[in-house]
Parts: sequence; C-alpha cells; structure tokens
Amino acid sequence: MQQHFSLAECDVVGFDLDHTLCRYHLPQSTRLIYDSFAQYLVTEKGYDEDLLTLAPDCLDFCCKGLVLDIEEGNFLKLAEDGTVLRASHGTKSMTSEEVLEIYGRKEWKHFNTVSGMVSRTAKYYLYDNYFDLPGALLCARVVDSLDQHDGQKKYDFWKDMVAAIQHNYKISAFKEDCGMYFPEVKNHPDKYLQRCPESVKKWLKQLKNAGKILLLITSSHSDYCRLLCEHVLGNDFREYFDILITNALKPGFFSHTPNQRPFRTLENDEEQEALLSLDKPGWYSQGNALQLYDLLKKMTGKLDPKVVYFGDSMHSDIFPARHYSNWETVFILEELLGDEGIVPAKAESEPLEKKGKYEGDQLKVPYFVSKQWGSFFRDRLPGLENAEETLVHTWSCKCISTYSTIAIPSLEAIADLPLDYRFTRFSSNSSATAGYYPSPPRALLPNEDSVMMK
Repeated sequence: MQQHFSLAECDVVGFDLDHTLCRYHLPQSTRLIYDSFAQYLVTEKGYDEDLLTLAPDCLDFCCKGLVLDIEEGNFLKLAEDGTVLRASHGTKSMTSEEVLEIYGRKEWKHFNTVSGMVSRTAKYYLYDNYFDLPGALLCARVVDSLDQHDGQKKYDFWKDMVAAIQHNYKISAFKEDCGMYFPEVKNHPDKYLQRCPESVKKWLKQLKNAGKILLLITSSHSDYCRLLCEHVLGNDFREYFDILITNALKPGFFSHTPNQRPFRTLENDEEQEALLSLDKPGWYSQGNALQLYDLLKKMTGKLDPKVVYFGDSMHSDIFPARHYSNWETVFILEELLGDEGIVPAKAESEPLEKKGKYEGDQLKVPYFVSKQWGSFFRDRLPGLENAEETLVHTWSCKCISTYSTIAIPSLEAIADLPLDYRFTRFSSNSSATAGYYPSPPRALLPNEDSVMMK
C-alpha cells in the first residue's frame, strides 16, 4: 500500500453526522444524556434518586474505550494484547493488586469477541463514543447504589439501561417528544450544538466543486438529522450532499446484505416500502453499503471508485467501513484536542473557549485526560508502575493504527489544507503514530514522562 493518502485521489467523500460534521458542546450534551437516562431509571424503574445528582468532577470517570463487564459490574481498560490495565468496580478504582488478583496478566475472557468488534452482547458493552459515555458513569453509579443497598454479586440492571436508551432515542421519540433528550435539544439547540465553522462549509463546497460525490451516512433518524443539519450547516444543507442516508443502523449498514437491510424512501419522515435497488442520488433510510457502492460506480463511471469515510466511532464507522467495504477511513478523535490539557500549567493558561468549557457549567469536559483512567493511548502494566519499560499501547490505540487511514481532532483541522495535501498513512510504516494529523498525541511520543499515566 502506498505511503500517502490524499483527498484529491478519492472519488467519493462520506461523513458521519454526530460528533463528526455536527460537533456538540460536550459538557452540556454529556450532562443531558446522563440526566435523560437517569431520570428514566429513577421514575420508571424505581432506582435510587441519588442517581439524579452529579458532583462536578464525576465526569472524570467517562473515558472512551472502557468495557463494562455487565454481570460483574466492573469497568475495564484493556491493553492491545487484551490484558487488563486498569479496572473499577462501579466507580471505585481497583488497586493494581486487585486487578492482578482478579484478571492476572492474561487476555480478558471476552477479548476475542471485543476485538472482533462485536461490541454489544449480554456479557459486556464497549463505550466508544460520546453518546454512549454518560451511560458508563450512570451504570457505574448504579453498581455503587446496588452494592450499598443489596450487596449484589451478579447484576441484572442492564435490561433497564437498554430500556432507558430505547425510551430516549427510539425512532418515534423525536416526533412524539418522548423522553428528555430530543425535546431539550429541539428547544435549546445552541446550548448543545456547535455551528459548523465557515472553513468546513467552504471545504465541503470545494470538494463538491472538485467533482467529488459527497455522502452523509448517519444512524440518526431523518427528523433529528434535519434539525442538526439546519442548525449546524444552514437551511441549504442538502446542497452539500449528493446522497443522504439516515437511520443507517451502522455498523450493520456495512456488513448486511441488500436482502437483510434494503434501502427505503421517506415521506414526511416515515419510512416507505423497501427498494430493490438504489438507482439515483437522494435522501434514503436504512440500506447497505453494497447497493450504495453500485450506485457510486454508476455515478462516477468507474469500476472501483475510491471512497473515504469520516467518522468518530471505531465500532460503528471506522472498523466496518474498512473491514467490510475496504474504504479509506478518517477517524475523528477529539481526544487529540484534549492532548494539550495534560500538563496543568499549560492548561490553565489557555482561554476557556479553547478548553471547551462553557460559562455556567462546571462539569469537566470529557476529552481531557481522565485522572481515574489515565491516557486513552498508553498506560503502564499493573503492578509494574515503577519499571520504565512497561508502557504499553491501549487496545483503543491499537485499533486506531490498525483500521484508520489517518486520525484528526476535527474536520476543521484539515479544512484549510489543499485537497491534494499528502497525509502520511498509519500503514506507511510500523510506527503507531504515523497517521495522526497534525501531530501524534503526546502520550505516544518517545520519552514522554509519566505525567501521562498518573
């Protein structure tokens, strides 16, 4: 494979919506998601009302890449070889000794299925995006609460958590003002949504003018997608895209056959009967990458048009687009923004806007390095904290260099570059840092001292 990647060489440029094209004000959206799930558990399922109050620093618990062992009530941070680097029971961190006693230095029992990106089973749940993360904190607090009241050994709160997610995010929730999430975003979009920078809008037009086909592929339903796009891109948002696909049900969009997941047309945001084939550009619901690719061949007049897809979820965007469709993938990793905030002296001197904090909201921004979980990218092996050579890559970090073509903090970071700018690919050499633009996270730089890991 060649060493460099350039947008100029792509025929088709696809985008995820949430946390990719549409960025959120994270402290506010995190709190809203937490509250909407917690409210349901307390009012509908009889959980402890204490779940409704949040201490300002408790969002420190939220760290992408955590896996919840549902039956044990334990959260795990995994190394690239599947061993457990850190763990907590509920919100309470385990000591290195406890981690070694429970998990040892061997591959975690479910690592095989997790690493195959089967991320949702009855045994565990992988937290890999900002929509999911507040649920991690809530589940951890539920475990704390159940321990306090019942002293449980095996937990079965998960079905209630799934019901809370369903209640707030189901397809009809937007239209019916069901739950807490959609009504709140509808009423206060500016509080939760960041408007798309002019540089990014200009860049989208530049891609279009260069003859690229632009796709939007989102698992959000059409009505919520419209609200987001009108707010962040403007009322003319449809002009940016040739094909819009909502309720795409990723990652299944990439792995399912046309029979399993046909495209559907929409009328007044209601899905219509299944289409046998996808014949022309437009706005569709559900669907599959195979029929989309057939249409892209027709539109480009090429046998194998080159597609790049931008997304923020390893599980729903990057892995399946690469693994099933062999598309180029650009991973949007906001953790690269938080990277500067690691050393307190520097963080304090930055203006508030840069840090992503907003007035009147003291909740800590999720993408600053978690004190409880340490670096997203690298960590020390438990029990060997003082031995210098025991720094290992996390499993999350390994996935980035394995499945992404490049990784960037935001679209804005590349919007001013010429379209023929040549990015170095992750696969261009064996280094785990090659594909990060504009620069690798500090945790991965040689000689980075232990400030990262504390």
